[in-house]
Amino acid sequence: MAHMNVDRETLRELADEGNEAALDRLADLADAEDEVDQLSELLDEGSARAGFLLTRRAVAAGDLRELQRISDAGHEEAGNELDRLLRAPSDGPRE
Repeated sequence: MAHMNVDRETLRELADEGNEAALDRLADLADAEDEVDQLSELLDEGSARAGFLLTRRAVAAGDLRELQRISDAGHEEAGNELDRLLRAPSDGPRE
């Protein structure tokens, strides 16, 4: 199958009509272009893919507040990762 280059405007129109694959594609494009604000907007729209991608970024950065925000937005995996990080043994006191 040939690779199709679909513009964002078309993807946005399809996503607005309820096409979840288009919403996922928008999330992948935003992630590839390091557009975290766009990913957050897609999460607010209910994109599970955006939630996954934001969770992956927050875990890599050790950003507990962002994991809480993503979890509060309804992405269960972020809550699981937050719990895992909070239960991990600490490296000792920080000075």
